[in-house]
Amino acid sequence: MLDDEVNLELAQQEIRERLHWFQLDRRDFLKLCGGGLLVGLGASSRAQEAGGFREHELPKDVSAWVHIGEDSKVTVFTGKVEVGQNIRTSLAQLVAEELRVPFDAIEMVMGDTDLTPWDMGTFGSRTTPTMGPQLRTMAVTARQLLIEAAAQRWNADPSTLMAAEGRVTNPKTSHSLTYGEITHGQNLTETVSGDPPFTPASAWKIAGTAVPKAEGRDFVTGKHQYPSDIVRPGMMFGKVLRAAGFNSTLVSADTSGAEKMAGVQVVRDGELLGVVAADAWTAEQALSAIQAKWNVPPQISNKELFEYLKNNPETDSREGAGFSHVTPLALQAAMATADVKLAQHYTVQYIAHAPLEPRAAVAEWTGGRLTVWTGTQRPFGVRDELAVAFRIPAAQVRVIMPDMGSGYGGKHTGECAVEAARLAKAAGKPVKVVWTREEEFTWAYFRPAGWIEIRSGAKRDGRLVAWEHHNYNSGPAAIGTPYNVANKVDQFHPTQSPLRQGSYRGLAATANNFAREVHMDELAHAVSMDPLEFRLKNLTDQRLRTVFQAAADHFGWGQSKPSAGHGVGIAGGADKGGYIATCVEVEVDPANKKVRLRRVVQAWESGTIVNPDGLRNQIMGAIIQAIGGALFEAIQFRDGRILNAHFADYRVPRFSDIPEIEVILVDRKDLPSAGAGETGIVGLAPAVSNAIFAATGIRLRDMPMAAAGAELAS
Repeated sequence: MLDDEVNLELAQQEIRERLHWFQLDRRDFLKLCGGGLLVGLGASSRAQEAGGFREHELPKDVSAWVHIGEDSKVTVFTGKVEVGQNIRTSLAQLVAEELRVPFDAIEMVMGDTDLTPWDMGTFGSRTTPTMGPQLRTMAVTARQLLIEAAAQRWNADPSTLMAAEGRVTNPKTSHSLTYGEITHGQNLTETVSGDPPFTPASAWKIAGTAVPKAEGRDFVTGKHQYPSDIVRPGMMFGKVLRAAGFNSTLVSADTSGAEKMAGVQVVRDGELLGVVAADAWTAEQALSAIQAKWNVPPQISNKELFEYLKNNPETDSREGAGFSHVTPLALQAAMATADVKLAQHYTVQYIAHAPLEPRAAVAEWTGGRLTVWTGTQRPFGVRDELAVAFRIPAAQVRVIMPDMGSGYGGKHTGECAVEAARLAKAAGKPVKVVWTREEEFTWAYFRPAGWIEIRSGAKRDGRLVAWEHHNYNSGPAAIGTPYNVANKVDQFHPTQSPLRQGSYRGLAATANNFAREVHMDELAHAVSMDPLEFRLKNLTDQRLRTVFQAAADHFGWGQSKPSAGHGVGIAGGADKGGYIATCVEVEVDPANKKVRLRRVVQAWESGTIVNPDGLRNQIMGAIIQAIGGALFEAIQFRDGRILNAHFADYRVPRFSDIPEIEVILVDRKDLPSAGAGETGIVGLAPAVSNAIFAATGIRLRDMPMAAAGAELAS
């Protein structure tokens, strides 16, 4: 069975609703998806919607993961996908290190369900800590096999031979064979058992260095083909009719106008109504020609959102995740001993992933076999969705994931792939479907909104004595406080969401860290202590203390008084093996109260660093993305409609918003490498709120802060 940590991660990645439903009982689902055990994520339909997270035993045969050609080129197979986080580079570095080959000898085959071993998906910052060791194990085993094969050929003792630069050498005789000369392109058929010894990080020569991005030139020259660039012979273009609002019912649809257009085919398939044409423009015009009438029921808006979340708990049998170290009476008694008591609430709005590349898919049927090229973080999950949709075995579906234009947790589901496949089946030709920006903003799922309540108590000397943290809807990620407090309760309360919601970079760690770190700042001021001193007084986790101190030292925390109209703030946290501390300087215009970020220093530690440039890019990108959620990103909705479904109305960070950014990397070669794709986003928002308070005396407890009075200068 999967361990509790993975089960919790999967539950947080769950997407609660989908656009297309297919009636299928559990027995048929298991038959189509090849059996296996469904991990419980609530109702079975939800597990199916998520593509059916199932327990799979990964292959132990080296040849499933690594192949060495006659030319000594090394092909590495993994179901993980590249979405801009640069794992195509970092995983190749780890393999090259253990296999003792040049980095350029490695070719990564990723996210192809016909060629790679099954994979749960690329999410949760799990690639480096899980796939990294998996590929290192296979590379070490392959190296050992190559040495043993050369030893047999030379009748030598394997322990006397050396492997380096893609060759096995006998130092005594100077005999040398390339890896290709040893394998002749044949598979390495050894089955791995046990844990072969890894090269210690202190001895790394390729891993741990700033190797440039694999295939980077293809991206900057336009040679790389994203999912939306894929073209197949005879390909048509498809569009799907969208409802006028969420939870709508189609009253009528007059398709005669579209049917009269030359080269247009109207497709009706269950609840799906779409068109297919020889080019994208004609398909768009045909879709516009369909006259549809919808019944859209009244639904809530942003104005009622947080009251709704508080008063509409989830009605299924799931219980919220949380940590309770005391009984309610004990917590009450501890709170009574506090000299300073504080109770506040904090909110976060729904926000969109806003990926550079919207959802896109090309579907092609050959006989009864389906091949789909699409942008997804879960190729095998999408494969299973397609198998369910068309009632065919998963073995008859191939999903290929070309490196796509970002996901941020927003591309777990296969809606676009299913749409393309349904249209292609009806048309009898390959069909491409690319969502518009408005479709992406409206019909993709959102980062959950949340209402968070924190109640705390501290002694006059700054020692925490009681802590109570309740999160409604946004999630349990990083809900547990890292600070020392004996009497504490951290609880997540699932609620009914008025909008479709799901995974987002960092999950709810952003919301929970925002609430906790702003609250800690409020407590620090209440007991008249420096915010950094207050945190360190209540913190014994040495890794978190280290990044706090590193960020503060490089920022110059407490060394000088900020200029008039300027304020500084600090925040930190830990999640998924990553430790972060963020210092921010803001400037507030006294005349118009506009806020500009001037400087950000962020310290990061996640064990051994595999690629420092790649890691620095991840952390810097997370900081920039966090600016949007902190200051101005929010989905506006009313009566089942998204009101700001275009970039003209949905504010994301711009070049003019970017402050001076300094990233401090703490390299712990004595610790395993953890993932770094998510937690880097959680420190900025609370640090900004705390800095605004330092500059103005105004405390902002709602994200985005522009909605509460902080407006970024443009």
